[in-house]
Amino acid sequence: QVQLVESGGGLVQAGGSLRLSCAASGIILRFGTTEWYRQAPGNKRELVAAISSGGSTNYADSVKGRFTISRDNAKNTVYLQMNSLKPEDTAVYYCTRGGGYWGQGTQVTVSS
Repeated sequence: QVQLVESGGGLVQAGGSLRLSCAASGIILRFGTTEWYRQAPGNKRELVAAISSGGSTNYADSVKGRFTISRDNAKNTVYLQMNSLKPEDTAVYYCTRGGGYWGQGTQVTVSS
């Protein structure tokens, strides 16, 4: 069966960095678009970044220049490198792959 497993979240001070990983099994990530979403308490889930099968990337305006999405085809894993983190980046981060597959999420907390 398809599984997406996020990891790499944690507590970091403002200005710090984290790298999230989304490891897949049962599905080949490079054959579709993989996206990172986040959801803060009381907020709707929002799209953060996406990487297409061809490697094209897109970012929410709020993270452009700070976050980078990438993919390691050999490891069937997508990453989200997050730099210059801000308290407003605090959320649960989820990865999703076309076809309705979602991971369980990983908590990112940025302290001021």
